[in-house]
Amino acid sequence: MPISEDTEEDNDLNPYDFVLAFAGDINFDENWSTMKYYNTVEDGIYDCISPELIKMMKEADITCLNNEFTYSTGGDPLSNKAYTFRAHPSRVDILKEMGVDIVSLANNHAYDYGEQSLIDTMATLKQADILYFGAGHNLDEAMTPVYFEIEGKTIAYVAASRAEKYKMTPQATEEAPGILRCYDTELFVQTIREAKKKSDYVIAYAHWGAEWTHELEEVQLTTGKEYLDAGADIVIGAHPHWLQGIEYYDGKPIIYSLGNFWFNSQTIDTILLNIHFYGDDTEESIELEIVPVIQANMRTQIVTEQSEKERIFSLLEDISINVEIDEMGIVSEIK
Repeated sequence: MPISEDTEEDNDLNPYDFVLAFAGDINFDENWSTMKYYNTVEDGIYDCISPELIKMMKEADITCLNNEFTYSTGGDPLSNKAYTFRAHPSRVDILKEMGVDIVSLANNHAYDYGEQSLIDTMATLKQADILYFGAGHNLDEAMTPVYFEIEGKTIAYVAASRAEKYKMTPQATEEAPGILRCYDTELFVQTIREAKKKSDYVIAYAHWGAEWTHELEEVQLTTGKEYLDAGADIVIGAHPHWLQGIEYYDGKPIIYSLGNFWFNSQTIDTILLNIHFYGDDTEESIELEIVPVIQANMRTQIVTEQSEKERIFSLLEDISINVEIDEMGIVSEIK
């Protein structure tokens, strides 16, 4: 078929169109409710998470979530820590089945069974060809962004954590493994700035906030904006286990918490977040789509009833700062 002049002109403008998907916290701990349930079902993860959700995660160009446990068979649980999570390294295959491309390790459970468990976790993910960010064998690695090239655009992922009242998960040093912390934002801001120099879009993933509440802490409100000022294009939050609101700042979104995705037996509202990037050399757009989900009884199910969809959209609007969400789940800034 002949190529029209209009098509040639459009191609000269370098059009792009891709989707980044984000889900919240997951937990594959062998003694936890999720895996106990998983061990009883016939179709594995497809009996635990809606096939429709897994299909969306696989169809996205990149899918990311928060890996809230270690992959290891060794180590001892950190003393005086209430909850410690460890999965057998073979469980990483579940991530592959879910279509996950990259996980954040900048959280308060990546070191639950000591230094070796973090080392084992990084090795397990690497062997499975799943990328990780926010942790490393040393500080330099923990601060190093992960880059993806999609349709001529470079996307950088960076992560840090400030989630512990008692700081039991160590920051990496020049010689020792650990995570990147952001109680003091200096190193994370430096990481974001370096990432922006080498990318078109920076995703800053922050493990922060209070657990089991929709309420935001003041430090989330201030540092989220600091990360955008440093060069991040989107800030994604984890740790609270519940959904928290969305705020646009200088035209860029902060999603304060995605909540649990497949984490425990509690009944909670959650989401799969699809972020649509599209445009060309003359203009660019970033669109947030909310896919409403409910986690209940160790199962994470997509919401299909319109009334339930609207209930979750309304909840998210109510706890957000300056957004509205239409009946299709598309998020818009209220200006």
